[in-house]
Amino acid sequence: MKIKKGDNVQVVSGKDKGKSGKVIQAHEKQETVSVEGLNLYKRHVKSRSQNQKSEIVTRVRPLPIANVALVCPKCKKITRVGYTMVNKEKVRICRKCEETL
Repeated sequence: MKIKKGDNVQVVSGKDKGKSGKVIQAHEKQETVSVEGLNLYKRHVKSRSQNQKSEIVTRVRPLPIANVALVCPKCKKITRVGYTMVNKEKVRICRKCEETL
């Protein structure tokens, strides 16, 4: 998976199109990412005991990887991720400015 935890991404399609944020979690098997402050949904939570209140909680739902694009920290543009070998180590690079990510 080319997008990792801590990367800045921008949403390309969906209800939050054009917004950007930091990746909180990357789910490799489901090919989804959770982005901080984006794709928020309300969830009604029932009380579990008498002294606890029922409430409406806002949760972050994961977005499919196809709906987000990585934002390069150097050129500040959305870009695809490429790979190159540096000292026998595989490194991610920006396809637009060729800078390591």
